[in-house]
Order: sequence, then structure tokens, then C-alpha cells
Amino acid sequence: MNGAFYIGALGLDAQQRALDVVANNIANINTTGFKRQTVQFSNLVDPIAPAEDGALPQGDQSASVTGVTIAATPHVWTEGSLSLTGNPFDLAISGSGFIEMLGPSGRTLLWRGGTLKVNEQGYLTAADGTVLRDDISVPQGTTALSIAPDGTVTAQINGSTQLKQIGQIELAMVKDPDSLVDDGAGYFEASDQSQVSEVRAGDEGAGSLVQGALESGNVQLTDEMVTLMLLQRAYAADAQVVQAGDQLMTIANELRR
Repeated sequence: MNGAFYIGALGLDAQQRALDVVANNIANINTTGFKRQTVQFSNLVDPIAPAEDGALPQGDQSASVTGVTIAATPHVWTEGSLSLTGNPFDLAISGSGFIEMLGPSGRTLLWRGGTLKVNEQGYLTAADGTVLRDDISVPQGTTALSIAPDGTVTAQINGSTQLKQIGQIELAMVKDPDSLVDDGAGYFEASDQSQVSEVRAGDEGAGSLVQGALESGNVQLTDEMVTLMLLQRAYAADAQVVQAGDQLMTIANELRR
């Protein structure tokens, strides 16, 4: 069968998946701490070799057709801009590192920050209820909460002028962030290849914590729109390849009459 059909189909599938990545980036342009993704294409240049008698393997011949596919969709880990909100429960990281959170089944999740709250048990959590792994309990009667750049958490209780230290937020440093698994909702999880170390904020290349601020997503709308247009043109070109293959098959069929 005409290989143009398979080549065009592979290209259409790759461009469609790339369009999905760009659309997701644009949809999350205002999501706190969002890290955009890019697409890495790979050429399929090694068709299946024929058997010793020269016959091609039986079955799906698409595996023996060259084309293009998506090799990976890595995140871009550049830091987004910090927006000062004045809300003491907003927390951002200026620089590298992640805040460790306690996910379902005791899994450790990595978080770039966002809005905090105190849950019914008195523990400091993210807005969706995910508890900080540092297990910080906020005393009853707390009237003000302060988070220092090094992660020291202090509370003002019952209007007292003296601040009481109630915990320490440490940062997790990942040697290869591309090894992290995206769990969605701004959370990442370390894989078997990840090398994670806990450090005090501001030490060993780690960033510092900024209270009353949120990190914006690192999506640039102009870049995404240009990429979107390029992918649309590539999609149209792949569709024309399929159309050309169909025209060739039509000509071949008419020759038999």
C-alpha cells in the first residue's frame, strides 16, 4: 500500500499531540506556578528489515514506514515572575527548589507554592487540602502567621507581641527536574531516576521563600501563538501528503481499466 498514507498519518498524529501541548500551555497561562511544556520531535528512520529470504514481515506494515513522532514533552523549568498579593497565606519560591507536600498514600509531592490555609485539624496545607510534609501545626488563637525567607514559620498568638516559632519549611532540590512526573494541579512526583535532597531555603543554591506573593506561570502567549500557527501549517502539509497518496492510488486504479 502507498506509504504516503502511513507517513502522513504519523505526521498528523504528531502534530495533533503537539497542538494539545500548546493548547494546554495557553489554557494555564494564569495558573500559579505552572511550567509550560515543549515538544521534541523524532524521525523514524529505521524501517523493519526484511527476512533472509527478502520477504517483509507479516502484519502491520506501518511499522516499516519512516515518518515523524513525538519523542518527549519536557517541561521548561524557568522561574515565572512573582506577583505581590499582600495575602500572608500566599507563598512563592524565588529561585530553585520545591516545597514537599504529603500526597495520597503517604506519597511525597513537590510543589512550587501557592495559597495556603489552615485545615480543621490546625495543620498548614495548600488550598486544596494537601498537607505540608513538614507537618506544621498552627496553634489555636493565632492572629498572625509569618514565614521568613529561610522557611522559619512563626505565629503571633492571642495578640502577643512575642512570636513563637512553630515550624520550618524546607525545600527539596532535584538534580534533574526533567525526571519528575507531572501529577497535575501543580504537583510533581520524583521518579526512580530523580535525585532529591532536602536543604534549608537559601542554602546550597536553593531559592528563598517569599510570603505574600505568587509565582506566575512561565507561559509567553506570543511564543505559544507563533508555535500554534507553525503546527497548524505542518498539520495542513501532512494532510496534503495523505491527499496526494489518495490521488496516486486513484490514478493507479484508473490505469487498470
